[in-house]
Amino acid sequence: MLAGPVRVLEGPISVLDRDDVDTDQIVPKQFLKRVQRTGFGEFLFYDWAKEPGWSLPAHPILVTGRNFGCGSSREQAPWALQDYGFRAIIAPSFGDIFYSNCTKVGLLPVRLPESDVRAIMKRSAAVVDLERLEVRAVGLRAPFQIEPAVRERLLEGLDEVTLTLRKIDAIEAYERSDLLTIPSTSAL
Repeated sequence: MLAGPVRVLEGPISVLDRDDVDTDQIVPKQFLKRVQRTGFGEFLFYDWAKEPGWSLPAHPILVTGRNFGCGSSREQAPWALQDYGFRAIIAPSFGDIFYSNCTKVGLLPVRLPESDVRAIMKRSAAVVDLERLEVRAVGLRAPFQIEPAVRERLLEGLDEVTLTLRKIDAIEAYERSDLLTIPSTSAL
């Protein structure tokens, strides 16, 4: 089960105006030794956080540049962003595996045209509405798309395991019927 349903996320935004942010920049490899999903937030953008003038408040919405989350298929990257406090990420594009990993943990990635992303970066707050499939900010209303099955899973706060378990009766019925027709390779 996810932390809870994702429906309407609103609040202040944090802006990371950089393109091609890869998963090693999001959470560097030396911090990947943990097996639990928590505790990665303190390592978010670890190297950049040492730069003079770096500031990235832990607001619910992160607005960033193109190709966010490119690079290796590191599950810890979405975990770190979520652990830090982000609930939604708005960008013109995402690394494919990163995008999928976000949806699996309840972190909502929103693809918008670059002009809309730039406009949102100039605002102090936004509303990401998964129910209505739109992002709203002062003077802006931008529709977005997401796969219907992913949207439904996020709206209900379900992970893939929970979805599978919802069909346990059908799975068990299939397994019982399957045992009658498939030869066994073990002695009973």
